[in-house]
Amino acid sequence: MNPIMQIAAVCLQQERQQNEAFALMRLRDALLRLRVRAELRDNDSALMIPRPQVGLPVWVFVGYGGAFYSWQSAEKRHPINDVAGAAQVLADYVGR
Repeated sequence: MNPIMQIAAVCLQQERQQNEAFALMRLRDALLRLRVRAELRDNDSALMIPRPQVGLPVWVFVGYGGAFYSWQSAEKRHPINDVAGAAQVLADYVGR
């Protein structure tokens, strides 16, 4: 790969990561409005939602080419363009 192609690939990767981080920030804000605590983790590449009761936290990622929020080893997912719906589903999932 020539240097120009390498730079273009790096720029595209950075843009994708930034878009995913913004999507997770929007979800975090929607969860906070539902009074569900959530924190951005791992260089803004994941959202951690602690459970209100005993249990492991839920880790949420942006997956499937940036089209879905996913959690529980990608067994659960919700479209990224429905942030409020995703927040409600996650709030129910963590037992809030």
